[in-house]
Amino acid sequence: MDNQYDLKSVKLPYLSGGMLKLFASLVEGPLKGLLTPSLFESAGLNWLRTQHFDENPTFHPIHHTGELQTEAASVPENEFPQKASLTKGFQFASIHDFAKAYRDGTTTPEEVAQKVLDAITASDKYNPALRAFIAVNREDVMRQARESTQRFKAGKPLSIFDGVPVAIKDEMDMKPYPTTVGTAFLGKTPAKEDSTVAARLRSAGALLVGKTNMHEIGINVTGLNPHHGTTRNPYNPNHYTGGSSSGSATAVAAGLVPVAIGADGGGSIRIPAAFCGLVGLKATFGRVSEFGAFPLDWSIAHIGPIAASASDAALTYALIAGPDPKDPISLHQPLPSLKGWDDLNLKGLKLGVYWEWFRHADAETVTVCEAMLKEYEKMGCEIVEIVIPNLEANRIAHSVSILSEMAQGMDATYAAHHKEHALDVRINLALARQFSATDYLAAQCIRTRMMNHFNNALQKADVILTPTSGIPAPEIKKGALPDGESDLSTTIEIMRFVTAGNLTGLPAISFPAGYTQNDLPIGMQVIGKAWDEKTLLRLALAAEQVVERKSPQVYYKILG
Repeated sequence: MDNQYDLKSVKLPYLSGGMLKLFASLVEGPLKGLLTPSLFESAGLNWLRTQHFDENPTFHPIHHTGELQTEAASVPENEFPQKASLTKGFQFASIHDFAKAYRDGTTTPEEVAQKVLDAITASDKYNPALRAFIAVNREDVMRQARESTQRFKAGKPLSIFDGVPVAIKDEMDMKPYPTTVGTAFLGKTPAKEDSTVAARLRSAGALLVGKTNMHEIGINVTGLNPHHGTTRNPYNPNHYTGGSSSGSATAVAAGLVPVAIGADGGGSIRIPAAFCGLVGLKATFGRVSEFGAFPLDWSIAHIGPIAASASDAALTYALIAGPDPKDPISLHQPLPSLKGWDDLNLKGLKLGVYWEWFRHADAETVTVCEAMLKEYEKMGCEIVEIVIPNLEANRIAHSVSILSEMAQGMDATYAAHHKEHALDVRINLALARQFSATDYLAAQCIRTRMMNHFNNALQKADVILTPTSGIPAPEIKKGALPDGESDLSTTIEIMRFVTAGNLTGLPAISFPAGYTQNDLPIGMQVIGKAWDEKTLLRLALAAEQVVERKSPQVYYKILG
């Protein structure tokens, strides 16, 4: 039984409007005990409670137990990508394009900053508004741009990032902004210190243009936010961007910035990257410092780049990855390297595919991703059939872990504000409060088992390939706005392939594999061995040699 594929598609009630409000009040009220058993049956929690797992629990998926690092470090600068990816078809403006324009004197960071600010304003006047950003401080952006322009006039740019516009998800601290985490009640005062990710970008001269929108507290994967506006997909604004790093993906796909920082507790970098035709990297657990990130889901949390190309994702990863004494978990890592990341000779690389899992997606997604597999075979890769048991247990364990940790994070200090959350957030948190300590411990025992299963599969293959999502970006239903929706059937389809990377802590990347007949992007996911981010980036770069990129419906040209 353990070797049988056990994930299922489910049909659960869709709720919005008055029914959603009623349901939220019921699960928070005295009748919640009558609703819980059937809800937990549908979610698989009742099944979990009948199982026994012999493994000891793993509370953090740490893959490096050797000598700890003691000093801050990143990828050596001589290993940074030296040129932009030359994608087929539509070309997004890259970090290298901005760097070259500044050095050629064809524009300045001040001119770019003004264009970015104007484009953000225009994007929010667009019908429907893109709502990529929660906050933009124009005065601070122009101050940074003036300082960068002066450095170029003096011939002393700080790095390739100097003057390049970058956006940060509103889950990480960045001066002079408050951190709202997508809520209506957090973030009443500005951050006193940059998160490590923001600090590293700032020290490289990046033009930090604002805080991007997100699904509230990162608890879902669409980007619908009743407080700050629902982000829209630049490939079709009637469709979701994906979440929870929704604004970061919208900002990149719409051309507002070449790269943005996201956070990923359950696919929240990779899903919006897939839905918006971008590259999103979730590195190995502990590879990127979590210092300055809001404490939401500390055993499965990752910070990483969402970029228009593999080279921009690699460049940003190179800067932000590496040990940081302010985050003890980040000291459990070998030093990061990108040596060989751009080697396009893939001959002999073994690609693991669990066919029943791989094909558990809608027809267009499977067709596009199988075509990408054939392209890899033409490049010399070998497809290796693998089996990964207990994927249903993984799904449930991830849900228990992330929701328990989010409920604890919110209840500890902010319980009085629980009715200020969006309705879908209230429902999820109300259910999470009914989990037991035994449920959480069982989930951590499953984590141990899944880490073993994936590491065993990765002894047979160099990487594991799946679609990123079971479906392309869903259309925004009219009833969902403005108050939200509960659409668990769709959520399960979206998240099918991504949660294992969070529970096991293994690195995973999403990159464009193609498009639907309606020109919605389809992403492919690669899961790698611990600390082997460069192979994931290498496969993303190889895909760019064959995938014809299409232009978004909404795109703002900042350069030229």
